[in-house]
Amino acid sequence: MSAFGRKSGAGGMSKGARPSFGVAKPMRAGAGNGGGHPKPDDHSVPPPGGEQFPPVPPEGTAVEGGAGRNEDAMSRLADRTNAVHDNVSELGGFEASVHKIKEQVLPRLLERVDPEAAATLTKEELSEEFRPIIMEVLAELKVTLNRREQFALEKVLIDELLGFGPLEELLGDPDVSDIMVNGPDQTYIEKGGKLQLAPIKFRDESHLFQIAQRIVNQVGRRVDQTTPLADARLKDGSRVNVIVPPLSLKGTAISIRKFSEKPITIDMLKGWDSMNDKMATALKIAGACRMNVVISGGTGSGKTTMLNALSKMIDPGERVLTIEDAAELRLQQPHWLPLETRPPNLEGQGAITIGDLVKNALRMRPDRIILGEIRGAECFDLLAAMNTGHDGSMCTLHANSPRECLGRMENMILMGDIKIPKEAISRQIAESVDLIVQVKRLRDGSRRTTNITEVIGMEGDVIVTQELFGFEYLDEDEDGKIMGEYRSSGLRPYTLEKARQFGFDQAYLEACL
Repeated sequence: MSAFGRKSGAGGMSKGARPSFGVAKPMRAGAGNGGGHPKPDDHSVPPPGGEQFPPVPPEGTAVEGGAGRNEDAMSRLADRTNAVHDNVSELGGFEASVHKIKEQVLPRLLERVDPEAAATLTKEELSEEFRPIIMEVLAELKVTLNRREQFALEKVLIDELLGFGPLEELLGDPDVSDIMVNGPDQTYIEKGGKLQLAPIKFRDESHLFQIAQRIVNQVGRRVDQTTPLADARLKDGSRVNVIVPPLSLKGTAISIRKFSEKPITIDMLKGWDSMNDKMATALKIAGACRMNVVISGGTGSGKTTMLNALSKMIDPGERVLTIEDAAELRLQQPHWLPLETRPPNLEGQGAITIGDLVKNALRMRPDRIILGEIRGAECFDLLAAMNTGHDGSMCTLHANSPRECLGRMENMILMGDIKIPKEAISRQIAESVDLIVQVKRLRDGSRRTTNITEVIGMEGDVIVTQELFGFEYLDEDEDGKIMGEYRSSGLRPYTLEKARQFGFDQAYLEACL
């Protein structure tokens, strides 16, 4: 008797019977004869390993398209090895001259201006008031400027007094999506998904620190030696993070994530090749049918943008509460109430966490609760909300795949003081979450929706999922742009019953198949 329960020898299996599990097929050594041995008249030596395991080509043998790709890869490695990077921002000729004049004019201007009175004026009113004073200071310094230089100098001086100094130019550029200040001499920006050095400089570390304080003070936060970390937001909703010395060794660091003033929709994401038509339809139906959605992805992958786009599909008659550390969501509904956490005061008291706000939100008669990002035990409160009549709730979290997203949710709940077994946590997640939308920023800077995955339920102590859509990488073109295609798995969606309750079952089924 063998290990698989089959008798050895010829009598163990009837003639012509199908081999049972564990019986390997014979290795094909020759080509075209269908058996494991070469024909008698075939004098060629069979390749080692047969057709199933073709031999590795000897060194120097060209593989189709392989030699050119290998040379290209090695040349890119050599370029990167020998590259010398200039990592200090340099001002151009015109900007440098205006900056130099500003340094001379600003001290004399401050002597003639009452800062408290200036703070009560708008930028336009301040510009009118400053113009004669600036001309007077320039006459004293015996500096002659043309009209273009005068306007540029006025703008720079007003930005310095009322705005955020050199950052104002970058904040006003609609093509800039991220601003990263690494000390007074180095600022990077992101344009089209790619990082590049920005042509701005700060006067010194104290100048940069003063602007950082001005940003966080607008929303009642503070940053100093005792609290060297701060999260804040700008008036347009852009998210700001500030970290100052001694934690930041290169000086004050400011990271600004800008958001588009124009509301982004799922159709716009489809037009930017972030998804295809069927995926867009499925996501629209998921938002309209009050499915519980978790948006997963890395930093800067577009999680908040996807959440804003999905919110467009929420019924205008629903009451929606959003809860965030720094309010950055821009929902497109009339009945929307944003809530924001509060850090502790100087004595370490008075902090209001996301978990506190989620518990309070349950008493505010919400139809949906949306969390900007979950990082800890508040995940359990959100799952409880999803399970107790608040269908259609959504959140974002950091994870690299839908399966990892589920594992992170389990870990975040276990990080809290909740004394329940892991199996119960897994079951709570499986019963609460309907869809996981995975978004990624690929290496060419493009942001893609790489997976739409359903959470089906439990099988033993494992959460069972099925993928509805996925993105498959194919190649990249000469410009380095990644090419791929979005593929439907062709499976009948488990969440079809929810879509049927809202009359979208046929459209949802056609989109997924």
